[in-house]
Amino acid sequence: MATNEQILQQIQGMLHEIVPQDALQVTMDLDLMNDLNLDSLKVMELLEKLEDAHDISIPINILGGIKTVGDLVAELQKLTAP
Repeated sequence: MATNEQILQQIQGMLHEIVPQDALQVTMDLDLMNDLNLDSLKVMELLEKLEDAHDISIPINILGGIKTVGDLVAELQKLTAP
């Protein structure tokens, strides 16, 4: 199982692909939509990349609870736990 730091680094790399910003610092408290200005399509693109990378399916019903990078990391930890 990946650590929080490993998942955070993975998300950071994916976000750099989706939202190319030179000085983008991804932290656990970063708001996906407000701080990064991600629209729903870009959020879905990120989730698809994470699903492919971890060979999981992220249930749609949990998406309403994911506001920050930290929320996303916590959900990925749950979904990838043995």
